[in-house]
This record gives sequence, C-alpha cells and structure tokens, in this order.
Amino acid sequence: MASQQEKRSDVVIIGGGLGGVAAALAAAKAGQRVIVTEETDWLGGQLTSQAVPPDEHRWIEQSGSTASYREFRSRVRDYYRRNYPLTEAANSNPILNPGNGWVSRLAHEPKVALAVLQEMLAPYVNTGRIEVLYHMVPVAADTEGDLVTGVTVQGPGGARIKLRGTYYLDATECGDLLPLAGVEHVSGAESRSETGEPHALEEADPLDMQSITHVAAVDYIPGGDYTIPRPRDYDYWRGYVPSFSKYPILSWFASDADDTTKLKQFTMFPNEQGIVSLWDYRRIVDPAIWTEPLNDGEVTLLNWALNDYYAGPLIGVPPEERERHLEGARQLTLSLVYWLQTEAPRLDGGQGYPGVRLRGDVLGTEDGLAKAPYIRESRRIRGLYTVAEQDVSKELRGAAGPRRYEDSVGVGSYHLDLHPTTVSQRTFYIPNHPYEIPLGALIPVRVKNLLPACKNISMTQIANGCYRLHPTEWNIGEAAGTLAAYAIRQQVEPAAVRESAAHLQAYQEQLMALGVQLHWTEEELEA
Repeated sequence: MASQQEKRSDVVIIGGGLGGVAAALAAAKAGQRVIVTEETDWLGGQLTSQAVPPDEHRWIEQSGSTASYREFRSRVRDYYRRNYPLTEAANSNPILNPGNGWVSRLAHEPKVALAVLQEMLAPYVNTGRIEVLYHMVPVAADTEGDLVTGVTVQGPGGARIKLRGTYYLDATECGDLLPLAGVEHVSGAESRSETGEPHALEEADPLDMQSITHVAAVDYIPGGDYTIPRPRDYDYWRGYVPSFSKYPILSWFASDADDTTKLKQFTMFPNEQGIVSLWDYRRIVDPAIWTEPLNDGEVTLLNWALNDYYAGPLIGVPPEERERHLEGARQLTLSLVYWLQTEAPRLDGGQGYPGVRLRGDVLGTEDGLAKAPYIRESRRIRGLYTVAEQDVSKELRGAAGPRRYEDSVGVGSYHLDLHPTTVSQRTFYIPNHPYEIPLGALIPVRVKNLLPACKNISMTQIANGCYRLHPTEWNIGEAAGTLAAYAIRQQVEPAAVRESAAHLQAYQEQLMALGVQLHWTEEELEA
C-alpha cells in the first residue's frame, strides 16, 4: 500500500498555474504559510507549461491589471535586457516585445516566464513560507458540513500526502477540487432560460465545452528536412471538416474573428499579397533583436485555429475518455506539424515546408509539444453572484458602459472569445466593455473555506470567454489569496466580508495597497 504523509499550512492551493502563483504570492505577503501543488514540474500554467503568450488588452502597459502582474511583465523585459545580447534599439525600447509576435505586446519564451515567476516566489520559497509540491494531483477531499478539512494529493508511484489548512484554493485548470469537496458547480454550456444570455444554448449541455489546444514550438530552417513520422491520426484530421466550415481543419481557412459566421484565409509567412500570416502571430523568438546569432532562426508557437481540439471534453467524462481526448489533442497538433511539413499550400504554388522543426528544448520537452494542454474552460463554482454576457457585452450594456460592482476585486478586458465547443461547435467573438471582477463571484454559495483562484469563478460559459485570460486569472488568484489571508487574520468568513461594509472596505483597501485596481476610470476608457 502506498505511503501517506500529512502536511499542514494556513493556505493550501491546489494548482500552480497563474492564478495559483498569484494567490500564493498574495497570501505569503500577508504573512500566511502556503502550500502549492502543481501537476507538472513547471509553475505558471498558461505562460509556461501550456506555452501561451499573454493575451491582454490595449491599456495593459499602464493600467487594467494588478501591480504584481505589471511587475511580472517588467521583470520579463528586464530578464532579456540582463541576459540576452540585445541590439541598442531593443535594449532601449521601454515596451520591448522579445518575440515581436502580434498576438501580444510581450510575446516571450515560456522558460523566461518560468524564471521570472521563480524569482518572484524566491523570498517566500527560500524561507519556507511557500512550499511547492510538484507532480501532484488532487484525488480526495475531506469535509465536515460546509467546511473542507483536508485534501489528499497523489504523486508519481502512488505516494499520497494529506494537506490540511485553514483555507483551500482551487487553482487547477479544470476545477478538479470542486467535485472532490462537494462544492456546488457548473460545467459546459448553460441554457438561455437559466442565464437570459442571447448567445446561450436553448438547452444546457454540461459536456459542450470550449476546445483545448496542445501547443507546439517550431522553428523553420530553409532547405532543411525535419519531417516527422506520419502521425497516427493524420488521415482523420486531414479529412475532418468542422460544421462551421467548408474546408478541412488542416487548411488555411478558419473563422474570421471580426465575424465568426465567415471564413478568413491565412498563410504561413508574411507576404506581399496581404494575406494574414500565422508564423509571426505567436512568434516568441526574433533573432533580429540580438547582436549575436544565438538561434538558427525565429521560433513560433502553434496555437492556431488549425489545432483547436473540440472532438470531446475533458470534464464530466470517464478517465479513459479524458485520456483519449488528451491524446487526441496531441495527435491533432502533430498532424498540423506534419501537414505544414508536407502538404500545406504555399503562395508560390508548391506544397509543404519540410524545414519546420519541432523545438522541444524551448518547452522543456523531448517531443516539441507543451508539457500540458491549454485548457480554456474549467468547472465553475456556483457563487453568490454569477457574471454573465449581459455584464460584459458592449452591445447589451450599450450606453450604460462598463458594469461597476461595489464589491469589485479587480479589472480586466478581453472580447467574449468562445473557441469552437465540443458538442455544438459554437464559436463567436463578441466585442466587450472593460469589466470588473465582483467578489461575489469568488464566494461559493455554501462551502465556507474553499475559494476559486483562476478561471473557475462563478460565471457563465460565455463570460468565461473573456475572464479566462492571463491578467484576469492573475487578478483572481491575487484577490483569492488576499481574501483567504484576510479571513484568517480577522477570523471572519468570506461571505461575511462581502456582507459587512466595514470588512469589505478593509479588504478592498488591502487590495489597493497591493496595487490592485478595483475600477476603470473614465479617463482610462476614453484614452
């Protein structure tokens, strides 16, 4: 029988993604002892193990995020300035974009993000205030009434650790702690009758979830041939035509973000024909900013519409089906790589780019694929307040503008971006108003000492389309970690913090002291 030990802390955080890291930093800064578990060997989630450069908004360089998130961004740029042979122009650029990818103002290597996060955590990890347990997943939770009393995590070889704390934060990518602890939650698509959202389904479907993407890193060596063996599922994906398209998924045609009812043509590299190139979309290495040739060429990340996997969900299905879909996502990305190498139409009339080479070293893997898939949608708690399309949509809000909450714990902005879903294959890109994060969405309706710390707050599937991005997930984690610390110190439950004007003010003042922006100003929105 596998051995089991026990560890105690003030705050137990299950999941080491962006929300989990931000929560750990916030709780530790507030004087609490913290345990964080992570299922891979890299903290950082979207930015690191999932290899997704930060998707952000147009105000991000000055506002619209927490001070600690902006500190992370500044540290990334400083890391490049300290460690890379930058050109004078790049070194002096205050808004340096290391990869010059156009999806982000800060497209950078996952390893750099990891190094920066480790630096930010170092004072607390090195002094023992934060303990990180790698390669651990939650497998059980103990409860007494409305309280969680322990969480059991399991690592390689079946070794188990019972974690006990005063507060438990779920920062897993799929909200895995919620069902284990019996926390009321929802998954997939809600019905229009339940939410009143114009874009909701007529009938709820808990298995209709946003696609996942298993990202790969590649470079391109002209004249080279790095063609991989024909992937197991290549024939299937080469012939698969999504319901919203007349072209196979492995083609240069995908939904147009400006109007998802239409298709748009893309191509591989920048060109004079004006066709949008995908190569520099998520490019994370641009040797043009270096004074020395450190790399054979540019490196980009394959996180495109061509490898969005919506053949089935990871949540609410048996373990063997979940594993099948995880492998299916890998097979789709490998099929994309093989298609690019062998059959992708070129603008010169030829086919294939055999010089496309998988770069596992960039992602800390042998096969060139990220350590974990990018998961856009989690289980979501049923909370005291549920954010919906009506709270965020520019069209529905109209002249009322951004919705303000008295209990706001942060701000963010991103379109309601729903990638194709696993059952209905719905996809849309709805213009948004900048939004706030209500505290009520972080507080479960019943359980008293468990908090969501990432994209598992109380919101609908549609609202999740914008609340799932990097700065918002960080903000949610920071607010949750601060709330847990405040509740411990004041010996008050989170729901009471929201209900009491005095506690709410004190908690929000603590957030503001950390540099958390609670509201958008008119001046910002007009800029």
